[in-house]
Amino acid sequence: MHTLTGFIAMSQPGQNGESPGLFQSLLPFALIFGVFYFLLIAPARKKQKKHQEMLGQIKNGDKVVTNGGIHGTIVGIADDVVQVKIADQLRIDVSRSAIAVVQDKS
Repeated sequence: MHTLTGFIAMSQPGQNGESPGLFQSLLPFALIFGVFYFLLIAPARKKQKKHQEMLGQIKNGDKVVTNGGIHGTIVGIADDVVQVKIADQLRIDVSRSAIAVVQDKS
C-alpha cells in the first residue's frame, strides 16, 4: 500500500503547482520517433533504393526471379514491362516492379 501512495505522490505536480514543461512532455515522443526512424524507416528506405537501382540496371540475358517465384531470362524490355522467357517457346510479360531478384550469372 505504501508504494501506491508513493507513486501517486510522485505523479502529482510539484508543491508550487508546476507542471512539466513542453520540452519534458515531448521528449519521450521524440525519442520513440528517433528509435523507429533508425530501426525501421531508414533501413526500409535503403532497401527500396537498392531495389530501384537493381531494376534500373536489368538488361537482356539477365536471369531473374519474379515476386511470384517464376524463374526466367529477360528477352525484352519496354518502359515498365519486361518479357521473360521461362521455357522454350514460352515468354511472359511482367511488370518491371515485379522483378524481385536478378540472379548471379555464375
